Amino acid sequence: MDWYLAVLKNYAGFGGRARRKEYWMFALVNFAIYVVLAIVGSLLDTSLLTALYGLAVLVPSLAVTVRRLHDTGRPGLWILIGLVPLIGAIVLIVFAATEGQPEANSYGPNPKLSPAVA
Repeated sequence: MDWYLAVLKNYAGFGGRARRKEYWMFALVNFAIYVVLAIVGSLLDTSLLTALYGLAVLVPSLAVTVRRLHDTGRPGLWILIGLVPLIGAIVLIVFAATEGQPEANSYGPNPKLSPAVA
């Protein structure tokens, strides 16, 4: 949960790098919250909860994805490949699963060498 909160605290931080653990823990918690809100929303016969949550985490989701791309040495504009149906999502998943560059790159030092969140 600390990784999820760390992403939310850095909600508009598009600079720097994000570790795989930071990205995937955020994605996991985010997915779990979506599922819970969808179940509650279906019981209440509304989709307002999931829509509001989706808007609330839109910028943090984009920011952590851009930072994850930075960790692999790619510019943040690679996020736009996600707009290509099916293929784009697969490419982004592969990029997010790829290990980051072990040395410092133009986006900052290796986040694995920095103090960890949890």
